Amino acid sequence: MNTKRVVGWVAFFGVAAALAWFPEYFKQADDSDPAVAAVTMPAKGKAPGAAAAASSAAAVVPIKDLSPAGDLFAARSWKAEPVLGTVIEQPVVVTPEVQVLTAPPMPFQFVGRLDDRSDLQVFLQSGEKIYVVRKGDVIDETWRIERISKEELSLVYLPLHLAQTLSVGSTE
Repeated sequence: MNTKRVVGWVAFFGVAAALAWFPEYFKQADDSDPAVAAVTMPAKGKAPGAAAAASSAAAVVPIKDLSPAGDLFAARSWKAEPVLGTVIEQPVVVTPEVQVLTAPPMPFQFVGRLDDRSDLQVFLQSGEKIYVVRKGDVIDETWRIERISKEELSLVYLPLHLAQTLSVGSTE
């Protein structure tokens, strides 16, 4: 390696170490406030030869600590603070809505009936299915045939126990 380069680096690190150690070596033990330092200022307007005599009578001017107080990198916003208005709270009267439970629309259409002397059967269609029902039958565990007359068929929607009627026409 080049000798000049090594000497240059050694000199650089030596000077850096001396500068780092130098202020600590000359620090006075009687400094009571580290935030305020005293600087002596020579008197102005004196003759050049009088500077040595004035050094003892120099004015001591304290230097205050100028380091910033608080966080330098705190988040700041340019937006204005929102102005909060007063809210007058009025009681709200809530009336409970009572929902009347209703059965869904009847999915059946009357197709026809067969009247035996002992039994009356009715044919109902729902979509592509055709049901042959009598009094007391239950369709899809949802609808029960309550009564069959010559003009109407009474069904009960089982989940809500609501009755609906279906017109089956007159026999005359």
